Amino acid sequence: MSRIALRGSGLVKRYGDVVALDGLDLEVRAGECFGLLGPNGAGKTTTVEILEGLTPPDRGTVEILGRTWTEDPRGLRERIGIQLQETQLAEKLTVLETITLFRSFYRKGLDPAEVMRIVQLEDKESAWVRKLSGGQKQRLSLAAALVGDPEILFLDEPTTGLDPQARRQVWDVIADVKARGGTVLLTTHYMEEAERLCDRIAIVDRGKVIALDTPAALIAGLGAEHVLEIETESDVDLPRLRGLREVHDLRRDGATLSLTVREVHRAIPQLLAELDAQSVALTRLTTHHATLEDVFVSMTGRHLRDN
Repeated sequence: MSRIALRGSGLVKRYGDVVALDGLDLEVRAGECFGLLGPNGAGKTTTVEILEGLTPPDRGTVEILGRTWTEDPRGLRERIGIQLQETQLAEKLTVLETITLFRSFYRKGLDPAEVMRIVQLEDKESAWVRKLSGGQKQRLSLAAALVGDPEILFLDEPTTGLDPQARRQVWDVIADVKARGGTVLLTTHYMEEAERLCDRIAIVDRGKVIALDTPAALIAGLGAEHVLEIETESDVDLPRLRGLREVHDLRRDGATLSLTVREVHRAIPQLLAELDAQSVALTRLTTHHATLEDVFVSMTGRHLRDN
């Protein structure tokens, strides 16, 4: 059985009348990339801040690498790395000076030159921080989190705002951390990122974990492999659509109806025949394989990037 790298049990956090966490339970195994997904206000950032030791819970316990924050705060700080959503770095230091500064905070860790190689900033060694692009600054903040050679790396939306090339460079860094035996806790607003990087994913909504499994198992839990999205000129009799043999689930999102179906080649003829029987004209039809986004919307009723 895999060793547990971090555990949060019965976590409760209130801000006045707002309940951010409502008895949340979470376990992350050593060596895995664990994803934490949820709409804005679901409790993700509060969960991460409590696990990182930055915010105390009102109730519940946190265990990191077999220790608690009250028992050994300095020792645990030496064993974790944290990249926040936004990191303010000294703009008149060079890349090498910045990484060397952060390396000085730890009794042991990685050589700054090795960290620059990992984050692909070797050619920017002498560049000032203020001269770096957004993607390069993001990789530099990753370097600051990595230079202590952490056993657990916390990444809070590390690729938000990055172009596709810079995003994939961050993905390479995460793969490198895992290859060296590290554990990664990742929050992200990108479903493709979560599906590609994470061994397991927890979906958080209203302060609780409402689903936890591998990406493949979560998608399989929908009960069907494909999603049809349609728009029509007039209202549809939804109970009759739900009653179609190939339709596993149906939901409305504005003007779009999404039907989770088992076999597209059987579902589409059934759908077209039913719309014709209802004298409803179809204006748009698209199909795609079921994704984590479909799982998320099915469970929360919201898209991941909804406000």
